[in-house]
Amino acid sequence: MGLGGAMNSGVSGLQAFSNAMSTIGNNLSNANTAGFKASRTLFSDLIPDTVNGSGGTSQIGRGAGLSTVDNIFTQGSIESTSSNLDLAIEGAGFFIVRNPENQTNNYTRAGGFRLDESGYLTNPEGYIAQGYAARGDGGYEDLTSDIQINTRSSVPAQASSEVSLTTNLNAQTDTSASTWNIDDPAGNSDFATTSEVYDSLGNTHLITTYFCKSGTNAWNYYQTVAAEEVSSTGEDVSTDGTIVQVGSGSLGFNDQGLLDELDGSAVDPNSGTSTTTISASYLDWTNTENPPSEDLTYEMNITQFATDSKVVTQQANGYSSGYLNDISVDKEGVITGTYSNGESRGLAKLALGKFANNNGLDKLGKNLFRATNDSGPADVGTPGSGLGSIFSNSLEQSTVDIAEEFTKMITTQRSFQANSKTITTTDEMLNQVINMKR
Repeated sequence: MGLGGAMNSGVSGLQAFSNAMSTIGNNLSNANTAGFKASRTLFSDLIPDTVNGSGGTSQIGRGAGLSTVDNIFTQGSIESTSSNLDLAIEGAGFFIVRNPENQTNNYTRAGGFRLDESGYLTNPEGYIAQGYAARGDGGYEDLTSDIQINTRSSVPAQASSEVSLTTNLNAQTDTSASTWNIDDPAGNSDFATTSEVYDSLGNTHLITTYFCKSGTNAWNYYQTVAAEEVSSTGEDVSTDGTIVQVGSGSLGFNDQGLLDELDGSAVDPNSGTSTTTISASYLDWTNTENPPSEDLTYEMNITQFATDSKVVTQQANGYSSGYLNDISVDKEGVITGTYSNGESRGLAKLALGKFANNNGLDKLGKNLFRATNDSGPADVGTPGSGLGSIFSNSLEQSTVDIAEEFTKMITTQRSFQANSKTITTTDEMLNQVINMKR
């Protein structure tokens, strides 16, 4: 091989460590790039030359060459941010984003998303995140598509169909003054509570329930609404025409203060809940075109203990209409819209992809990867189903360790110097050979 081979070995070393320094420089330049995975350089020796000596055949190396540059797909630390569309993956998988120019899917760990003017969920380069659109039944589509959020969406009002009332009636109440009269409902009752319900347009109405003790362990109840709010006269109407009675019934309690009779029918005192209804025909609200299609169910969670009469809880279903206020993403990748009326709806679900061989992926720049034959096709699924979890208001940080890169830089520089010394020394030897001629 001779001196020429020695110089070529030195040159191969310079080339190899130049590539190593480029890799280090690329790592350091991306130390603050969200989702970046650090790379490492691996070398291999070149095919040696064969020489013959007195001891037989031997091999002399011809230097080093670049073997491969690996991406290290370790988990990066997760940093909190102020944007609820900043997303980080903890565990396996990549976000899937579609290139709007060539319609191909690419993959990334950088989850700095935002909504564009059309409501598409995109990364800073305009690539559209892929996921599963919500169906009307609360589920999600089976095939992935562009995630698009209608930022001007609304939810229609829903009329109340059920009221839950949890109340205690004082067992020590005197029965002598408990004769109820619709013309003086408050003055002729022992206790009253008002429930707020919604009609089909989202307007609120008040239904007041009056309780009157009628005997030992026995009570009657009466339910009224403002006469101007309903078209029906109900069961009764006050003399001045301001109040309509829409419901009434009786309550019976056992010696433990538990409800065991409702409207003349025995109930299980251990069930905790018994129901009665107000006829839909009595709740024909004047500000809606159609009366309710079903009766209003009242869940009576009533007790009679020797403590003050009081409402523990009361709640009605239904709600007014509302407009989209905000969106959030949970750990399973569900994008939820929160509306001005307090309701929430699942709008879409993020999809993630994972590969059998991450190192087979092609880097495309812009924090993007492309699937290849070496990586295999992407296995697409939802977060949590064999894939990582999603953290919102978070970004995965670069896996570059600056201290480690500086250490590699020192060793690479020394190796580069050593190889350059091989070249200069070989050059001096060649000069000596040439000078022998003089």
